[in-house]
Amino acid sequence: MKHLKKKEKKVWKKVLIYILMIVLLVGWVRFEYLREQENIGHKKEEYNTTKIAENTQVNESNSVTIISNLPKQYRGYPVIAKLEIPAIGLETYVLSKYSENALKVSVAKFWGADPNQVGNFCIVGHNYLASNMFSNLKKLKQGDSIVIKDHKNQEIWYEIYAISKVTPKDTNCLSQETNGKREVTLITCTLDSKLRIVIKAREK
Repeated sequence: MKHLKKKEKKVWKKVLIYILMIVLLVGWVRFEYLREQENIGHKKEEYNTTKIAENTQVNESNSVTIISNLPKQYRGYPVIAKLEIPAIGLETYVLSKYSENALKVSVAKFWGADPNQVGNFCIVGHNYLASNMFSNLKKLKQGDSIVIKDHKNQEIWYEIYAISKVTPKDTNCLSQETNGKREVTLITCTLDSKLRIVIKAREK
């Protein structure tokens, strides 16, 4: 009997040792797994931080400007800026040169200052129903925002302060007298093409 009890004790000791080894092994595997997940998380965070850094810059006043990464061309025409109007869901490239053929592709600079420069940046476009055209300008109201992104990595917000309809011969909206301010003027035709809808906005 004593001999059997000793054997049983030895067997139990071995079982306990095996159980302990399994517990330690499982614990080690779990520790390595968690450590690997933590490393993956750090790598993702570093990657995201790097991507944010690549797409932002800090100017002298410590304000962050999103880099717009504008394409140089759109459907074969040079691009000078990107125009966004959140109120009507418009996002469109502004072509650098106005021509009859260019206006069939997108909106274009018509007159005045370059994008986000002091002066009046005048953009003209057809009232076509295409998503990148000016068919919905008539829905805008004073106080709505216009965003201009340029090749100098600037993103400037403008606020609409005047909306009018003028005859094709009325060119007052093209004036560059802006009292040293940045302005944007959007121009398109009415449905019957007899008048021009003019939207004027000033830097916020």
